[in-house]
Amino acid sequence: MRAMEKFDVAIVGAGAAGLMCAAVAGQLGLRVVLIDHAARLAEKIRISGGGRCNFTNINAGPANYLSENPRFCRSALARYTPRDFLDLLGRHRIAWHEKHRGQLFCDNSAEDIIDMLRKECATGHVHWRMPCTVHTVAHAAAGGAHPYHLTTDAGHIAAKRLVIATGGLSIPKIGATDWGYRIARQFGLAIVEPRPALVPLMFDASTWAPFAGLSGLSLEVEVSTGKGRDAGRFVEDLLFTHRGLSGPAILQISSFWTPGQSIALDLAPSSDIEAALFEAKATSKRHLANLLAQWVPARLADAWVANSGLSPQARVQELPDKALRSLAQAFSNWTLKPCGSEGWRKAEVTRGGVDTQALSSATLEARAQPGLHFIGEVVDVTGWLGGYNFQWAWASAVACARAMSESVQVELAGGDALS
Repeated sequence: MRAMEKFDVAIVGAGAAGLMCAAVAGQLGLRVVLIDHAARLAEKIRISGGGRCNFTNINAGPANYLSENPRFCRSALARYTPRDFLDLLGRHRIAWHEKHRGQLFCDNSAEDIIDMLRKECATGHVHWRMPCTVHTVAHAAAGGAHPYHLTTDAGHIAAKRLVIATGGLSIPKIGATDWGYRIARQFGLAIVEPRPALVPLMFDASTWAPFAGLSGLSLEVEVSTGKGRDAGRFVEDLLFTHRGLSGPAILQISSFWTPGQSIALDLAPSSDIEAALFEAKATSKRHLANLLAQWVPARLADAWVANSGLSPQARVQELPDKALRSLAQAFSNWTLKPCGSEGWRKAEVTRGGVDTQALSSATLEARAQPGLHFIGEVVDVTGWLGGYNFQWAWASAVACARAMSESVQVELAGGDALS
């Protein structure tokens, strides 16, 4: 049997948060082991942003995150900003560009980010155990210098502190599991029910039949759902699919949507459709579908008119005011009730996770379980689409690493004083 290895910190999960935490903790002088069950490193980073990794958003702030405890993310985000991450990229000479609304991407490839994090870990002399499954986690009731005991494929590991960075349930084909939630429950932490987020929405076949043929069509819309603190509203591109709706607009609103709720779409958010229709009635003999095609793609205009029970050949001047008013209202407030989402297979992130009420916002440490930390997506903090979730990974990881370093230094100072 292999001898038990001892570390200051054991980090389980070598994704964005785990890699960053290991690198920073190692460079701050801690002896770190990074463990992951996957055979390939950081696959979620690799596939993100179409392979170019939307690694942050220059506008990232607390308002861009969802949580049962919205204030929780403020501390970490304030102490490690998008500019801090850009400084890190600069030191590694990684070229990047802004694509849309503050979204930052690598000029070359997501591999640049993975290589950078690997090099940062090397600088911190991080020990790797990968691929390596953690079978059990225990905390020695009697205390001791290394109270966290892990049994793994690579043997027994003991650590002063344990960091869970295993992510959520999204994209199971690249290794997502509920392991982090199980560890949280093992130590008495509550879980906010996880559900798919940043995910396409579906509609029942009969509701969607008039629009299924529009698959591949896209346009900019305003989408909204919910009320009060739970309300969401975005102006983004919408994409029709065979089974429902996708595109940035829907991915954004899906994080706010809950089963049973409706979503509302304004198909021409920058136009006053009702005023335009009444003006056209007074001045034009155009067919209604042709008129609507000024604001939306022609195929959608045709489908919309047909689904409204109007003749495709109807002329705007022939329609009663009531019909035009009703049409305009529906066009600006198309209300639909999804029957579900595309689920974990297509979800980019997980909403919900380890309840932040059980964690310190400054250190990401469990209040009732000293030395146990949760970072990144496993925590109930979910960012908008557009690089926000990576920024949470970086910020929560750095906050955790710095806190652990400070704690170990205090422990060492105390030991020196006793000796």
